Amino acid sequence: MSHVVKKRKLDKTRQDRLYFDSYTDVTIHEEMIADHVRTNTYRMAILKNSEFIRGKVVLDVGAGTGVLSMFCVQAGAKKVYAVEACSIAEQAVNIVKQNNMEDKIEVIRGTVETVDLPEKVEVIVSEWMGYALLHESMLNSVLYARDKWLKPGGIILPSKAELYIAHISDTVVEDRLHFWYTVKDQYGVDMSCMSDFARSCIMNSDITVNSVHVEDVLSHPARFAELDLYSVTVEELRSVKGKFKCESFGSAAVNAFCVFFTVTFPCPDKPQTLVLSTSPFKPETHWKQAVLYLDAPVDVVQDTVVTGEISMFPKEESARHICIHVDYTIGEHKRQSKTFSIPDWSSEAQS
Repeated sequence: MSHVVKKRKLDKTRQDRLYFDSYTDVTIHEEMIADHVRTNTYRMAILKNSEFIRGKVVLDVGAGTGVLSMFCVQAGAKKVYAVEACSIAEQAVNIVKQNNMEDKIEVIRGTVETVDLPEKVEVIVSEWMGYALLHESMLNSVLYARDKWLKPGGIILPSKAELYIAHISDTVVEDRLHFWYTVKDQYGVDMSCMSDFARSCIMNSDITVNSVHVEDVLSHPARFAELDLYSVTVEELRSVKGKFKCESFGSAAVNAFCVFFTVTFPCPDKPQTLVLSTSPFKPETHWKQAVLYLDAPVDVVQDTVVTGEISMFPKEESARHICIHVDYTIGEHKRQSKTFSIPDWSSEAQS
C-alpha cells in the first residue's frame, strides 16, 4: 500500500537556522571570494563610488568574511557596520584586525532585522543574490535595512537587478538520454527502455544550477523583470513575474529554458554603469545559470517564436527557497505549463 508523505512547512526560525548554518563552512566563502567576476565587480563598483562613500557611514548586510566592508574602507568610509548572522562573523573580526581596520569596521553578530545600530547610514552594500537571483530571499533583509537604517538620499550598492530568460538546447542531456541506446553495442544487453526513465529523472521539475554553453542558447535572452532596490517592496517580491518573447536563431530541439540575472551599480557623474552579469554570454560566475527542463524536447527552426509568462515566488514549505512557474508556447505548439523548484535537501534530511 502506497502513501503520500506531506511535506511539513518549516517555521521561519528553523528556515533561518538552516540557511545561516550553510554559511558556517569555509567552502562557500572560498567559492564566493574566488569568483573573480563577483568579487572584483563589487570592488570596482565600491571604488568608483568613493566620492559617495568617503567620510560616510556604511552598512554591509550579510557581511560574511567582511571583504565588502574592507573595500568600503579602502574607498574612504568613515565607519562600516558589518552585520553577519552566522559564526563566520568571528573570522571576519580576525580578518578586520589582520588588515588594521578595527577602528573603522565594527562586526556585529546578528540578523539585520534584530541588531540595533547606533546611527543611520548613508550607504548600504550587500551581496544578497542567490541562484536565479531570488533563491534564499536575502533581498528581504536588504529592503528591511533600507527602510530602517538608510538616510534619505543614501545609496544602495547594487541599485538594480534584472532577470532574463532564453530557450536552449542542452546537448549534454540528450547525450545522456541517448546513452541507454548504446549499451547493447557495448555489452550485448539492450537497455534502451531506460531512456524514458532517465528522461523523467533528468528532465524533472528541479531548478538545475548549471553552466549553459553559449552555443546551446537558441535566442537572444528576453528581460522579464526589473527590481529597483530603492523602491521595490517585500510584498512585490512575493511574486516577481513578466512576459517574454524570443525568436529562435536556427534549427534545433528546445529542451529547456535558462534563467539568469544582472545587477547594476551606479557610477557617479558617468553615463555608463557597472554591471555584474551571470549571462551565459559572459564569463562564468559561481551562480552559473538556472536551467528549467521541459518534459519533452520541441523542434524549432529559424525565427520560430517562443512566448510566455514566467513568475517567481517563495516555496510554500520554505520561504527562503524559490519556485519558478513558466507558461510557454513554442511556435504553433499548444501552450504548456510547468513549475520548478530547487530541492530543499537540508530540510528533508532533518524532517
